[in-house]
Amino acid sequence: MKAPSLSGDERARLETAIGHAFADKQWLDRALTHASTGGAKVANYERLEFLGDRVLGLCVAELLFTTFRNATEGELSVRLNQLVSAESCASVADELGLHQFIRTGSDVKKLTGKRMMNVRADVVESLIAALYLDGGLEVARGFILRHWEKRATKADAARRDAKTELQEWAHARFATTPSYRVDDRSGPDHDPRFTVTVEIDGIAPETGVERSKRAAEQVAATKMLEREGVWQKTDAEG
Repeated sequence: MKAPSLSGDERARLETAIGHAFADKQWLDRALTHASTGGAKVANYERLEFLGDRVLGLCVAELLFTTFRNATEGELSVRLNQLVSAESCASVADELGLHQFIRTGSDVKKLTGKRMMNVRADVVESLIAALYLDGGLEVARGFILRHWEKRATKADAARRDAKTELQEWAHARFATTPSYRVDDRSGPDHDPRFTVTVEIDGIAPETGVERSKRAAEQVAATKMLEREGVWQKTDAEG
C-alpha cells in the first residue's frame, strides 16, 4: 500500500523549502510517513532512513575531509558524530518545518521530548534518501551542504564538554567507553581537591585534579583529547 499522499499545496511548500521538485512523488510521501500510520501494510520511511543515514555520513565525511585538512582521524570522527547526531538532524527538520508534514499514528502524535526529536531526525535522514533516489547523489549532496556546511564550520568553535567528546572518540576509535577512577581526595572540606584518572583500553591514562569530582574528570578527559590530537589546545589552556 502506498504512503499517504501530500496535498498539492503541501507538496509545493515542502519542495520549495527543500529546493527540489520530485519527479517521482512517492519518494517524498514515503519519507514523511511513520510506521505507526499502518504497520507493514503502508509504505513508511524505515528503509529510507537506513539509506539516508549512509548518504548523510558520506557527504558530511567528505565535507569535513575537505574543510579541515589538518585534522586527525580522531578529530574528524568526533566532528562527524556530532554533525550526524539526532540533535543535528532534528534541528534541520525544525528549520524546514517538517513537523507540519510528518504522517504518524495517534500514538506517536502524543510523543514529546527526545522520542519526538528522534522521529524528526529520522525523517530528515529519510528525506535525504528520497532526494538521492529521485535526483542522484549530487542533489542529495547539495541539500546536505546547504544545511550542514555552516554547522561543520561552527563546530570548531563550539566544543561540547570533554567527557562527551572523549566518549564518542573512544567509541569510534576503540569501540569502548572511557572509565573514570577517583584516586585521591585531599584538602579541607571547604577547599577539596579530587584526583581522577581516565582510562581507555589500548592507550595511556590521563589524570586531572580539581575541586570537584566532575571537574577533575573533565580535566582528565581534556588532557587525553589534546594528547591524542583530537583537540588542539586553546590559548586559554596554553
